[in-house]
Amino acid sequence: MKTIEIIVSPTGQLRLETRGFQGTECREASRFLEAALGQQTSETLTAEFHVTEITQQNQIEQKE
Repeated sequence: MKTIEIIVSPTGQLRLETRGFQGTECREASRFLEAALGQQTSETLTAEFHVTEITQQNQIEQKE
């Protein structure tokens, strides 16, 4: 299941966590929230983000 969780710290800092997305899907799905919430200060990419990139690289290498 694809979810976007908004976490608010006691100091008011916001954090978005996406789950169930692969590759850049997470960025596309959360773009509207990032725009509404303000400037991004950091980004941590999960293993799910890199799944599509690895799969595409493997497909390219197999074609050669």
